[in-house]
Amino acid sequence: MHTAIIAGGCFWCTEAVFRDVVGVSQVESGYIGGTKANPTYKEVCTGTTGHAEGIRVTFDPAVISLAEIYDVFLGTHDPTQLNRQGNDVGTQYRSAIFPLSDEQGAEAEAAIARWNAENGKRAVTTIEGLSGGVQTAEWYPAEDYHQEYWDGEGQRNPYCLAVIPPKLFKLRKSFQKYVK
Repeated sequence: MHTAIIAGGCFWCTEAVFRDVVGVSQVESGYIGGTKANPTYKEVCTGTTGHAEGIRVTFDPAVISLAEIYDVFLGTHDPTQLNRQGNDVGTQYRSAIFPLSDEQGAEAEAAIARWNAENGKRAVTTIEGLSGGVQTAEWYPAEDYHQEYWDGEGQRNPYCLAVIPPKLFKLRKSFQKYVK
């Protein structure tokens, strides 16, 4: 099993998408890329900690490659919006990839270039926290109530009901072969 860390706006939305992707065995919501150790959701929401709301995806590379993980990621959110996704505004909602190795960093660069070429636009997705082939940004799991949010509380949350179904539709339409 391999691991990838990505941030594409609200982690509830990104987690909901990747829980439906073939080869993905686990998705954990959390915080990465900031300066405060063990931040809370309320702290991250202020935008002052520097963290992004992200997900840590565990996947089987024999079923789905890292390149395909990155393609699904870039194709199911708007990577052209700087520090926002829709009405969610702030650096905590930035589009970012946190590679865990030089190989993942190179694959992230290739995925962004591929997305730019295929869409005729420029993604502002950043590649963060890689130094000397090692991820230097610390991962902090989000509080328990954020995990598998869409499967529970999210079904009663008006924000989630407005934002997540279109992302799931995009996954099913544009990435049909990757849907569980």
